Amino acid sequence: MKFFSDKEIEAQYSMKEAIEAQYSMKEAIEDVRSNLSDLKLGKVINKERTVIELPGTKDSMLYIPCVNTHNHFSILKTISIFPNNTDKPVSQGTTLLSELKTGQHIAMLESSYLTRLRTGAMSGIATDHLAPKDASVLAVIGTGGMAFEQVLGVLEVREIKKINLYNRTKNKAIDFKEKLENKEVKCDIIIADNIEIAVKDADIINCATRSETAVFNYQDIQSNVHINGVGSYLPEMREIDIQAIENAKVIVIDDFEGAQHEAGEFIQAAKENKFSFNQAYALKDIDEITDTNGLTIFKSVGAAYYDLAVTVGAYQKLIELKK
Repeated sequence: MKFFSDKEIEAQYSMKEAIEAQYSMKEAIEDVRSNLSDLKLGKVINKERTVIELPGTKDSMLYIPCVNTHNHFSILKTISIFPNNTDKPVSQGTTLLSELKTGQHIAMLESSYLTRLRTGAMSGIATDHLAPKDASVLAVIGTGGMAFEQVLGVLEVREIKKINLYNRTKNKAIDFKEKLENKEVKCDIIIADNIEIAVKDADIINCATRSETAVFNYQDIQSNVHINGVGSYLPEMREIDIQAIENAKVIVIDDFEGAQHEAGEFIQAAKENKFSFNQAYALKDIDEITDTNGLTIFKSVGAAYYDLAVTVGAYQKLIELKK
């Protein structure tokens, strides 16, 4: 039995730092768009991810494979989600990258950052198409591990003038604000005392929580708001108000197969006959949507072809830098 040596683990995390320094949100959005085109052309072979929940805990292990026959790459991603971690990240991942000409395994990348980046890129693509063109106020509900890149994705496609932050633990919102300021985000950043204040003037709402109840009330949001929901990933989880789902003009889902098993609020809305997955668009088909005037929602549970897009993109960027 072979275990990773300390040097091998150190090399993965050294590569992670290089990726964070060199591979940008703008590039991630471009790579995800390209991979969505391959998906639409039938060049991507994707299998539903396997989620194993550890009995007696809220911990889970995810195993995610995908092949792209256009760019001739394949990945197998393993990611752990341990919500109660304090001295380790809540989410930790590693992706094995292979090329499809000889089947050689060419890289092992630490993928926690890439997971956050691709999810932010997906929300960026959805926001670019669905949010009002003059959107200037972003509400962020939940300032945990997935939230930062969600903000970066929105900032890449809209000129945001104000960000309203809300987190149940206020100190985490304060830390998040400092992180944004250190990134030289040039807008007003407000820490809201409650969710009603955070969302009332928002043109865009980012939700990134593990809540089992809706994190905002439909009555508190504007009629022309765009919502990105990326937090709930198990059937019992909820973060988007079902009344918002029922009244949405447009709903876009990143992966239908995964969402029908994992997107808790949408599963519940379907059971209550307030929503049908048949009425939603896939992210790969978002360009087909012509009327976005009204409440719009993007729901993400993740899929391997998004991971493949940024894994290949980051790998190729690092190879270019070594030349």
